[in-house]
Amino acid sequence: MISSKDTVKEAMLKAKSKKVYIEGNFVKLLSDTSDPDVKDYIEECRSRDLNSRKKRLQITKQVQKQNRDLEEAAVVKEALVLELQNSLEESKKLRDEALEDLEVMQKRTQFELISTIVKVALYVIVGVGVLTTVMYAWAMSSGTDTQIIGSTWSNMFGILLTNAFSIVGTIMGVKYATDKD
Repeated sequence: MISSKDTVKEAMLKAKSKKVYIEGNFVKLLSDTSDPDVKDYIEECRSRDLNSRKKRLQITKQVQKQNRDLEEAAVVKEALVLELQNSLEESKKLRDEALEDLEVMQKRTQFELISTIVKVALYVIVGVGVLTTVMYAWAMSSGTDTQIIGSTWSNMFGILLTNAFSIVGTIMGVKYATDKD
């Protein structure tokens, strides 16, 4: 216990001049006395010590609460990050599937277009060939001179065959030129 009058008086002077009081475990060491000034000083020290302890406890509780809130927020943030990553992976997967479906549709459309072009070209070629043959046969059966029609018929078939192979070759070339493999 601190009971020396000089020590307590020195502490009282510091308290008055610089507003510095004894705190913490030192307050417990101050002994009660009959001197009213010392008694008031000791009570003031105890009161200030109690207030500062309450403030520190309040601050500690506030910091602990903030730490708990931050930890909870970190957990929520981590869950959101995982959810975003899963959503991103799922959207990439869906995008890839959509691109694959689009590519299949484009190939099917190209195939249908090529098929239509080939059919129409073959119908035209066969139609012109049949029409020319019918005209040539009619000219021969009617007894007209078929020398000019014969050479024309021969040339027409050569041109039609050349065009047919040209169309098919062009279509096949376009098909293989656009193929990725």
